[in-house]
Amino acid sequence: MRRLTLASTGILAMAAGLLPASAADIQRRAPMPTKAPAYYQQAYNWTGAYVGINGGYGWGNTGVSAPFPGSFNLNGGLIGGTLGYNWQAGPAVFGLETDLDWTNIKGNGACDGTTCQVRNSWLGTTRGRLGFAADRFMPFVSGGLAYGNIRNTVAGVGDNSITKAGWTLGGGVEAALAGPWTAKVEYLYVDLGRGGTVAGSDASFQTNIVRAGVNYRF
Repeated sequence: MRRLTLASTGILAMAAGLLPASAADIQRRAPMPTKAPAYYQQAYNWTGAYVGINGGYGWGNTGVSAPFPGSFNLNGGLIGGTLGYNWQAGPAVFGLETDLDWTNIKGNGACDGTTCQVRNSWLGTTRGRLGFAADRFMPFVSGGLAYGNIRNTVAGVGDNSITKAGWTLGGGVEAALAGPWTAKVEYLYVDLGRGGTVAGSDASFQTNIVRAGVNYRF
């Protein structure tokens, strides 16, 4: 019995000596790595004024009335400047935009025994815009006032140019680039009505426009 008691005492002493070392080993272990907080990037905001340039292509048709009736296609390029302002409320973006372009949209055709030409040499619009902001990407619709000239020429008779006001409707997409720059692609249908009366004969002007633009936001 005495020998068993001594043996038990020795085992307990050895265990007691090992416990501090084990505790020290646990304390010296490297702390578990913590996950870095996710980086938060603020959503893009479209509010503010902007200026830009645009350019594209137009195509459409015209009808010349009696006494020199005829109809033919129109087409040509355009380039100009843009000015606008956006207000963003949640994902909705409300805007007002105006632009003025030099154009070369024209066409020639037969009109009751002679040749007629109808040409538009400048075109402007003032439109409301409604967009849906998906961060740096915004599809939009737009519409409003269109204005420009209709020049009607009847060979051998004369020509006349008049400024007309009409309407426009369309839509497109705009995307934010680096810094204050954005880029857009849009389509517009423009109807200026009729004008440019020559010897009682006037001409209509309707055109489809596809153009791209780059804007600088303030």
